[in-house]
Amino acid sequence: MRIPVSPILLSLGVTLGATLGAGQATAADDVMVVFDGSNSMWGQIDGTAKIEIARDAIGNLTAELDAGTNVGLMAYGHRRRGDCSDIEVVLPPAPLDRDAFLEQIAQITPTGKTPLTDAVEQAAEALSFRDRPATVLLISDGLESCDRDPCALAETLSRTGVDFTAHVVGFGLGADADTASLACIAEETGGRFLAADDAATLSTALSTVGAEVAQTPVAPEPEPEPEPEPGPQVTITAPETVTQGADFALSWDPTGDNPRDYVTIVAMGADDGVSGDYARVGDESEANLTAPADTGLYELRYMPEDEDTPLGRAAIEVVEADVTVSAPETVLAGALFDASWTGTVHPRDYVTIVPMGSDDNVSGSYFRVGGGDGTDDLQAPAETGLYEVRYVLNEGKRVMARTPIEVTEPEMTVSAPETVLAGALFDASWTGTVHPRDYVTIVPMGSDDNVSGSYFRVGGGDGTDDLQAPAETGLYEVRYVLNEGKRVMARTSIEVMEPETTVSAPEQVRIGESLRIEWTGAVHPRDYVTLVPRGSDPDTSGDYQRVGTESQADLAAPDAPGLYEVRDVLNEGKRVLARTPVEVLAEDAQLSTGVTLEAPDTASPGTEIEVSWTGGPDSDDQRITLARGGQAIFTWVIAVGIDGPPPVRLTLPDEPGLYELRYLDVSGQEVLSRKPIQIE
Repeated sequence: MRIPVSPILLSLGVTLGATLGAGQATAADDVMVVFDGSNSMWGQIDGTAKIEIARDAIGNLTAELDAGTNVGLMAYGHRRRGDCSDIEVVLPPAPLDRDAFLEQIAQITPTGKTPLTDAVEQAAEALSFRDRPATVLLISDGLESCDRDPCALAETLSRTGVDFTAHVVGFGLGADADTASLACIAEETGGRFLAADDAATLSTALSTVGAEVAQTPVAPEPEPEPEPEPGPQVTITAPETVTQGADFALSWDPTGDNPRDYVTIVAMGADDGVSGDYARVGDESEANLTAPADTGLYELRYMPEDEDTPLGRAAIEVVEADVTVSAPETVLAGALFDASWTGTVHPRDYVTIVPMGSDDNVSGSYFRVGGGDGTDDLQAPAETGLYEVRYVLNEGKRVMARTPIEVTEPEMTVSAPETVLAGALFDASWTGTVHPRDYVTIVPMGSDDNVSGSYFRVGGGDGTDDLQAPAETGLYEVRYVLNEGKRVMARTSIEVMEPETTVSAPEQVRIGESLRIEWTGAVHPRDYVTLVPRGSDPDTSGDYQRVGTESQADLAAPDAPGLYEVRDVLNEGKRVLARTPVEVLAEDAQLSTGVTLEAPDTASPGTEIEVSWTGGPDSDDQRITLARGGQAIFTWVIAVGIDGPPPVRLTLPDEPGLYELRYLDVSGQEVLSRKPIQIE
């Protein structure tokens, strides 16, 4: 029997080894706290990040727990981006060390995805839910992001566990879809769902959870035997018959003084201490119960909370349901197909497809039947063979109707070019689409079937779409993969080749100046050029520009002098394809390419200075120019042609400021030397 509880649900995840309420955990039970470390925990409520609210509030949970309680900590999404396997048992269950526990919570940094379904499953496995009662308290701030169905998992855990219950607390939820996705976990397992909208309600919820976990039931003092009653004290009214697995209404009169009294349905002749499906009476005089799955004679009983002797009884017969299910004779592996049913008993009943001859408690792809008879989609398994479509009662998981169906092999193809450049986009085509969630991917030759790389979903029909080649060269395969079962249905080989790229830049640049970068052989518009310290790791980046459809761009020089290099980097895999060295000099340094200028570093406005030089080309048009700081190279304030040996004389402007002397080879359109001069 499940005793009703008042569970609290949060946006992290708390897994308990026993149910709450009258059957709640005691100090001897293990407690597993599953902490949401996904990136969405950086979202804010009233200006404060949800992760900070959760860290502050989690102390309310540990403050209520006894030191002897075995407490563990599990976190997910806290170490790696985009990794659905990022789930870690940070602290295995052990006697509670509050300081160590809170220290571990403080070190969790939201980073990645939200594999909450896998986390609940792993927590249940850690608590041996098939062998003993287990309860999960899930605290989450959003939707599952790793392509698993939390509702389906909850149904499986409820069906295969000894007494598995999940209570859910939603913290700072957004759309109604988020709430529904979490609420179904509790609904499937007989638990409750609550929502915490801010720091105050989260703190209250965690305190309540801690208090209920810490509470150990105390055996009541034995009461004196009551005097035998002359007859029933409560009259129960209900239908004479009810269909197996169906909900039915009953009422009672009068209502007892204790709202924790309950009404239940049990087999006729069962001991007085036995109970089945039940409802607390509260301050009501009527309720709904669910009939058992097995037909026969049963009894409704009104039970006081603290006694095993019923205060009222009524007979009821559970009769056979008349249910049918139908499906096509054949279906392609992984495809959707129509399954129809009649005789709906309960909206939580479901239609499923399983291998022929499977036990009645086995389920595969399924849908709930809802409020009436009809037709809905099922997805065929990936493996071919003989199967059964079944109508199953939610109550007792009893198969009420079945029909055979054969899953047959699809015919599909996939094609791609024989070669492609590393990191480049290329066309991949396919035929024989089975399901819009199937996908085409590129993987190293010989990879296991469940491996995937860059991919796209095939959508509603056959066609062509873009795949991105890996960064590393070698032999690969393009594969068509069924979303159901991740089965590879078609493949073709492709060789990833080395691109031929170049990148060039000036050999020297001063702090604060821009640097003109040029490149050839760009592979993908998301590739980029960047300026980094020489010898940096390949994944290091500084100021950068995407290559797009251009062949040049300007980068800002770093703030510190030193040896750097410009790199052409593949966006795919962050692989460096080409590089060229650049020296970053101080902001007052002279830049020289074959010529060295000699002139004062500072001078007064309007004075005449001498400018000398060494080196220089033999060209028709060479000039010494004076330009303002930052002025374009081939523009100037003063220019003097060179028609003899040095020096030349220049009269400086009257306006103070930072200027630059330049040696220009106008014929060759080159700047051969640049020297700053301060006029003050």
